[in-house]
This record gives sequence, structure tokens and C-alpha cells, in this order.
Amino acid sequence: MIPISDPDASPATPVPYSLPPLSGIGLKSVHYTHVLDDDTAAKRPSWVEVHPQNYFGDGGPAHRWLTAIAGVYPLSFHSVGLSLGSADGLNRDDLENIAALCDRYQPALVSDHLSWSGNAHDRYPDLLPIPYTQEALHHFAGEIGKVQDRLQRTILIENPSRYLSYRDDEMSETDFIHALCKQSGCGLLFDINNVEVSATNVGLDMEAYIDAIDPGIVGEIHLAGHAREEHDSGPLLIDDHGSIVSDITWNLYRRFIERAGPKPTLIEWDSNIPEYDVLMAEVAKANAILINPSLEEPRHALAR
Repeated sequence: MIPISDPDASPATPVPYSLPPLSGIGLKSVHYTHVLDDDTAAKRPSWVEVHPQNYFGDGGPAHRWLTAIAGVYPLSFHSVGLSLGSADGLNRDDLENIAALCDRYQPALVSDHLSWSGNAHDRYPDLLPIPYTQEALHHFAGEIGKVQDRLQRTILIENPSRYLSYRDDEMSETDFIHALCKQSGCGLLFDINNVEVSATNVGLDMEAYIDAIDPGIVGEIHLAGHAREEHDSGPLLIDDHGSIVSDITWNLYRRFIERAGPKPTLIEWDSNIPEYDVLMAEVAKANAILINPSLEEPRHALAR
């Protein structure tokens, strides 16, 4: 196993990576030893992603592990707390903490969400939707500009999982995303599970959504599982990141990769954390599509 150094002695000196167009994993503490163990070298991801909010403390075991991992793997920072869509403006404390972590670990990519999660008085443990209006577009692009100016880098914004639509929307989600990227200079973190979730919940055409996205704005892809509830009004999908990727999402992913070519792809699993081999089996499926998207569609040995 690769030794873990003392993080209080000096900042990490990560290898200056960019993300390879292969599959990575969302890093959880239960898998720290697996990704650094020489015995599992043949089953390693190509890169790892972390939520920077989990590393806002100055030291301790989490930083010792991340220091070691950052010396081996390219890193992506996926923020969940900037609240870029808040009318009161972004979370400045989170931004300063992320800036410090970027200086320390030099991640290849930094991303956040097309959402808001609080205001000047309250913080909410969720990623809440924004309306797709010109006013919201102008505001959100301005907040992205503040982040990019502070971090001195382009960031990615993730398309949301939606459970409702605003009556006053002035444009489609895909049109809003393209306009946002053009106006702010940001890129898209394309979450394909979120396409299935949103399309099912608010009545969108999944394939039309996939086909509408310009591959040139996509810097990273997320794949994840979701939960399903049956109601009298129809199914409700919940973006819980707690299971294998659905066959529908795999097929949408294949459809996009056939057109776009290989893109860095994350297997995102945040609840009901699986055994490492289960996670890496999903990584292998993504890599197979990235290498040859025309192969036969994947089928899971595990039932959903």
C-alpha cells in the first residue's frame, strides 16, 4: 500500500493531471484503502471525485488520505454548497474554502450544480431548482463568473434532477444550459441519470434531451442509480445515488458517447455504499462503452 504522509507537515503535491476520458469513482472513506492497495491495482479507477465540503477542516485523517490519493490519481472537486442560484448570492465561505483546497490539491476539474440551497438567513440540505428565465440566466451566469474569477479556472455546472417545473419557465432546460455556458464561459457536467429522473418526473423526451446537448460543452459525465416510487399519477424517480445504474441510463449514455466520443465519466454512489468490487463492476461497464460504444448493450447480473 502507498504510505500516507502527515498532512500537517506540508501541503499535498499532487501530480498535475487532467482527467482521462475513462471512468472514475466518487471517493468514499470505506474505499480509501482499496484505491491505494497494490493488490487491487488491476481494479483501480482512472480518477476520483470528492465533495470538497468534506475536506474543509485544516488537517486530520481525511486530509492524510486525500494527500496520498492526490499523489496517485487525478482529482475532480464536485461542490454541493455554493448555492449559485440563490437570490442573495453564492456562499462566499464555501467559495473561500474551495479556493484553499484548489491551491492545496490542484484538482483537474471543479463543478457545482444548477440549483440553489439557501439564502442569507437559511441553508437547506437539498439542491433546489431554479426557473429557466432570462432573469435567472443573467443572475446565475454572474455568480459563475465570481467563482471562476476567484478560482482562476473554468468550472462545470451539473444539470439537475427535477421533481417539478416552473409555470413561468421561458425556455427549455437544454436551451438554458447552452445559453449559460455561452454567457458565463462555464462547461457542463452532464448527469445522464438526472436526464432519466427529470424526464420521468416532469414529462420530457429523454432521447431528445440527450441529442440536444452539444458535446463540446461537456467536461465530465455522471452516472448513478435512483430509487423508484409508484403513485396513482405515475412513477416518481428519486435521485438517491444508492444503486446500480439503470439500463435506461446506460442506453442514454451509450447514445451520447456514440455521438460525442469518450468523456471522463464518474460512477456516483452516495448512499447504500456498495462493496468495492460492485462499484468497480460499474466502472468496467462505463469503460467498455467509452472504448467501444457500438458493443452490445450492457445487462446487469443484479436485478434492480
